[in-house]
Amino acid sequence: MKKIIDIVADLSNMIGLMEENAKEQFNLSGLTLTQMHYLETINSLDNPNITELASALKLSKPTVTVAIDKLIEKEFVYKVRSDEDRRSAHLHLTEKGKLINQMHDYAHNCISESIVRKLNSQEQEQFIILMDKILRNN
Repeated sequence: MKKIIDIVADLSNMIGLMEENAKEQFNLSGLTLTQMHYLETINSLDNPNITELASALKLSKPTVTVAIDKLIEKEFVYKVRSDEDRRSAHLHLTEKGKLINQMHDYAHNCISESIVRKLNSQEQEQFIILMDKILRNN
């Protein structure tokens, strides 16, 4: 178990460092990794409302609302009132928010390339099977 804990810690550190490096390259040091995750989730959900975002992130609506207000203040997100339900608003990424997602994708590509460089094709296939088993089959 200790070896797995050490590996997970090392992997987490590697991912954090690569994402931090990507943030520096794109000059986005004022953005937290949590905020980047929010932007990535908004993008993947295709303009959700707060309830949908909170559900996807497994967080409370008040927690998500506070975070979204900060992202709106930083001009990464904006709200558009729903035509169907005027009480609801959908979240959209600004151009700045879209740039963040591109940067985050760049970080993910760098991480993936680092892994691929260190594994032969058989190891890559096994890595995919194992990671899929760990992450998808809860």
